[in-house]
Amino acid sequence: MAPGAVTAATIAHSTKSKHAGAMIAVGHGFLEIPLIFLIMLGLDVFLQDDRVRIVIALAGGAFLVWMGAGMLADLRKSSEEQAVEKKKAAGPIMDGFVLSITNPYFLLWWATVGLNLAIKAKNLGVTALILFPLVHWLCDLVWLEFLSLATNKGSDVLGRRGQKVILGVCAAALIVFGCMFMFDAMRSLNG
Repeated sequence: MAPGAVTAATIAHSTKSKHAGAMIAVGHGFLEIPLIFLIMLGLDVFLQDDRVRIVIALAGGAFLVWMGAGMLADLRKSSEEQAVEKKKAAGPIMDGFVLSITNPYFLLWWATVGLNLAIKAKNLGVTALILFPLVHWLCDLVWLEFLSLATNKGSDVLGRRGQKVILGVCAAALIVFGCMFMFDAMRSLNG
């Protein structure tokens, strides 16, 4: 539920589809659920390696800047041009996956805090181990779908101009997050 790239992408996609949040959650879940089990099997050591975190941060930051710049460019296009571009776009499911895998804070959280929670669930037995990732993902699904529905309904109230302002803010947020990821990675390289 923490605001970040997935939140910004959900808001951006929700102006076109009221159920974009659910689709982004599906993409996020395609990564997150297997990741939980892989981390419990030892992937956490790999994710905590400074070199891996730097590569993820650089790649993720570049992707976020690219996505934000694309959103800003789309704001200048006509509705017809956007319709053609939409057919070429990967879509919210892929964005949910890519934004998750390229987010160094997401991966670091699962390699530390999330790992601790997963181990506690594992210690409670097989049922808790299975329920933990499912319930966690359902929380993401409910939150992103709520955000998507609210944004979609709000875009009707705000009109096209208000919608463009919100998309511009979300695009700028993606660029800022991307720059922060890359700055942190570069600082780690120099530190």
